[in-house]
Amino acid sequence: MKFTLRTVGCVATMLLAMAATAQNNGGIDAQMLKELSESYRPEGAEKALQNVMLNNNVNTLALSQENLGELDTYFSHSVASKGISDQESSGRCWLFTGMNVMRAKMIAEQELGAFEFSQVYNFFYDQLEKSNLFLQGIIDTRKKPFDDRTVEWLFKNPLSDGGTFTGVADLVTKYGIVPKGVMKESYTSNNTGAFNNLLKRKLREFGVRLREASDNGAKDKELQKMKKEQLKVVYKMLAQVYGVPPTEFMWAPKDAQGKYREEPQLYTPQSFYQKFIGWNLTDNYVMLMNDPTRPYWQCFEIEYDRHAYDGHNWLYVNLPLDEIKAMAIASIKDNTMMYFSCDVGKYLDSKRGTLDLNNYDYETLLGTTFGMNKKERVMTFDSGSSHAMTLKAVDLDKDGKPIKWQVENSWGAGSGFQGTLIMTDKWFDEYMFRLVVDKKYAPAKVLDVLKQKPTKLPAWDPMFAPEQ
Repeated sequence: MKFTLRTVGCVATMLLAMAATAQNNGGIDAQMLKELSESYRPEGAEKALQNVMLNNNVNTLALSQENLGELDTYFSHSVASKGISDQESSGRCWLFTGMNVMRAKMIAEQELGAFEFSQVYNFFYDQLEKSNLFLQGIIDTRKKPFDDRTVEWLFKNPLSDGGTFTGVADLVTKYGIVPKGVMKESYTSNNTGAFNNLLKRKLREFGVRLREASDNGAKDKELQKMKKEQLKVVYKMLAQVYGVPPTEFMWAPKDAQGKYREEPQLYTPQSFYQKFIGWNLTDNYVMLMNDPTRPYWQCFEIEYDRHAYDGHNWLYVNLPLDEIKAMAIASIKDNTMMYFSCDVGKYLDSKRGTLDLNNYDYETLLGTTFGMNKKERVMTFDSGSSHAMTLKAVDLDKDGKPIKWQVENSWGAGSGFQGTLIMTDKWFDEYMFRLVVDKKYAPAKVLDVLKQKPTKLPAWDPMFAPEQ
């Protein structure tokens, strides 16, 4: 088309007419745009601030200098630990956290030096089990239309490298556990993104083939045979990038000086778990949640929020914060770490290793307020559980009330404060979501809630989001 001044003028007139119509339907018309643009005419200091903001990170500019005094690292009660783990570029915080809870106990009971379990060993089986969970889910829903909410959710989420403590419990119970030296990390286990996308693509393809076979008359027995052949491909893919999990190995404990305390013995992953851990992670622990969008003192279960088809869904008791804090304090006083998860990205000063509502002054910088409460943030998907860490310390005032908390992270020893994060109790109130405690620290009124028939929530519930 040849453009002339007349053509351009007609187009401009048409756009203005469309904009006016849009305003009548809730859009932005020319008059509204004029008022919006006139509402911001920066001059003087405001213009200087705009120039600064155009060339800098918002967090850097909002960092509160008044909150950068000497870091208070004193804690009245703390659980000892040895060595900071590093999940690197993977979403396995849930697995590192669960294993850090177990290793702290083992180090103390066995009087070991620095020690870690092999995360990649259990992660191999996690990915295999999640693949089967997806494929069996496709078989179970094969008669439903493709746009059914559950079918749609399955294809959107065939698997991930995130998870929850329930997954740790089921995986360790079924497959045992091995020391890190027995099965070491690979490049892909430390950098899961690229391979994870390929595996999800393959699983979606397999899911389509299963539905096609069903549409063509295949019965359940035939579909199960197809699934087994598909899982053989998945197993091979996992073994190529993570290695083949050991079935037996030689091992002996070493003391803090690195000397063997006994002769090496032959173990299987299960016999090693039974001898050195032996706790029933499925039955001995209770999962707690602080979700203000739902009633407290009730039990909830999320469908498909599990790591294995024959495993357990995430089952939790929803409680007020004070009840959760009381159990956390009791556990720490008894030298027992806990699985803890939160919305770690909010008000995080990663250099100093602090989680504090006063770390950043966004309001002054941007000239507005951010007034949603925790319930409103969860309801609008602005906040939710995003990362798991190991709760290890609390600082109590003279009245026994918490001032601050400390978690052992899995981002390496060079991150935060010596590999840990320190959070104020006010931050804890706003952004803490999940805690897993040994049932011996839970009062009877909490355990009684577990006797309720849980309210089952759909897989797409906001609380499903696995920790990364």
